[in-house]
Amino acid sequence: MLSNKLPKLDLHGEEVAVVYALVNEFINDNYKMGNKEIVIIHGKSTNILTKEVHNILKGHHLVNSFHLDNWNIGQTIVNLK
Repeated sequence: MLSNKLPKLDLHGEEVAVVYALVNEFINDNYKMGNKEIVIIHGKSTNILTKEVHNILKGHHLVNSFHLDNWNIGQTIVNLK
């Protein structure tokens, strides 16, 4: 599936302190809507947001798997349960 058709959360310009709440809410909402794949855009500059997002995803009970997009490493594709 192409990532341009998937629901997206853009975290550009967000502070690390609010990323946890935004990502959790986005995952929970999409799970309730029955979406199996989502995209989280974190950018690719310093990897601070990337690391934070991946740490959140590792421990989230609704996440089956996730990986950096092969075509755009500034976003992560998430597979939900």
